[in-house]
Amino acid sequence: MAQHFLLSSAAKSLSIATVARMSEEEAWEAFRLIRWATTEGEPVCPRCGCLDSYRYKTRKVFRCKGCSHQFTVTSATIFGSRKLPIRDYLLAIAIFVNGAKGHSALHLSRDLSCNYKTAYVLAMKLREAVAAGTEDQQANGHVEIDGGYFGGYIKPANVREKRSDRRFLENKSGKRRVVIVMRERNGKTLPFVAKSENAAVPTIKDRVAIGSTIYADEAAHWNELHGRYLTKRINHSVSYADGDISTNQAESFFSRLRRAEIGTHHRIAGPYLASYANEMAWREDNRRVSNGVLYLMATDAALRHPVSKKWCGYWQRGERNGE
Repeated sequence: MAQHFLLSSAAKSLSIATVARMSEEEAWEAFRLIRWATTEGEPVCPRCGCLDSYRYKTRKVFRCKGCSHQFTVTSATIFGSRKLPIRDYLLAIAIFVNGAKGHSALHLSRDLSCNYKTAYVLAMKLREAVAAGTEDQQANGHVEIDGGYFGGYIKPANVREKRSDRRFLENKSGKRRVVIVMRERNGKTLPFVAKSENAAVPTIKDRVAIGSTIYADEAAHWNELHGRYLTKRINHSVSYADGDISTNQAESFFSRLRRAEIGTHHRIAGPYLASYANEMAWREDNRRVSNGVLYLMATDAALRHPVSKKWCGYWQRGERNGE
């Protein structure tokens, strides 16, 4: 039997202990080289793009020669206005990418010895960074479509006669939503959140390219896709696959998300469900990548991402233009 990738030596190219032993100076150098990799670590002004700048001798602060703007290695990134040491951010990223099914904020707060709210917002910022740009991507080729309910929880009553049937709409909490996944076979995974599978059909039409082949189950709301795509259906009450007709890769994504919800985070609120779904899509798409490469990918994504409009402080704020 072939060895699972996560158990192989190829999957382990990063040691958290190595990151934890970094000095603050080494962590700063690592951030500088990753953020400005195209200029070999030479700072670029985030305001005007000028390549010429001064560096203060007493502080790790740069001053642009073109516009006189002062900036640091984390300015205008998702780590802007930071309060934690830079090494703690590198350590947080290393811990974040090491969890195959995610990493809880409570666990992260203990690892970093920081407030739970600080760890929660940091994790949400990382989820936002690694998923940046995917909300407008289109799926094409052979695309599997499926939906599943996630988020929210209704505790069953102790006595059986008093228990509510959680399948009925009137007994569902407002936090429960449907995650719709559009997964290219051997390609990218694009999830989004909707109130129901039926309400997701217009979004699927916008985000799956014309000429693609759709694979879906026998749910009635997917019937509308036949007029736009070559659609192949599988009846799951009969079998999970019929030749090449299946939604197994979409189900694989749901399996990862379900385990993250039940085993790692325990409860996921509806407004934040999309963030967790995007994180699991990123992990699913890079499941054959070593943790060292994931670490560099996540750090690069965080340092390229602008200041978050939603998570702009150490606790959730309203969007800056919509408060």
